[in-house]
Amino acid sequence: MADESNIILAGSGDETGQIRIAPEVVEIMIGIAASQVDGVFSMSGSLATSFSELLGRSSLGKGVKLSQDDDGHLQVAVYVTLAYGVSIPKTALEIQKRVKQQLLFMTGLEIQEVDVHVEGIMPEKQPATVDPDNLFADEEEGTDGVK
Repeated sequence: MADESNIILAGSGDETGQIRIAPEVVEIMIGIAASQVDGVFSMSGSLATSFSELLGRSSLGKGVKLSQDDDGHLQVAVYVTLAYGVSIPKTALEIQKRVKQQLLFMTGLEIQEVDVHVEGIMPEKQPATVDPDNLFADEEEGTDGVK
């Protein structure tokens, strides 16, 4: 978020105090919700999160940018890599829907907009065409090894 203040949830009218949520917690919730959508291969992160992952620190809020406008409305940008062969518009709409629902359910916060940025497509894994027992074999050889 632009300012590093906590997000204050609307009170129930009961004067028991305030509930504050750190923006990083909200980003983690959004990241988990988006990554659970079918067709999402991974969340895209910045160079800093990639470096952190190399050091063994995984970031569940990776690929999520949370901001708040002057009126206090929350806006979310989600950066994803999708699996090859999925419908991009359908998957993006499902990400938007899931993020809004999950955040409303878990915190009561309503998101003004969820922008989905598709940063890549992960191709299907191709089966190995090289025989590990015979690395230098030609495709034209017969079964007896003679051309």
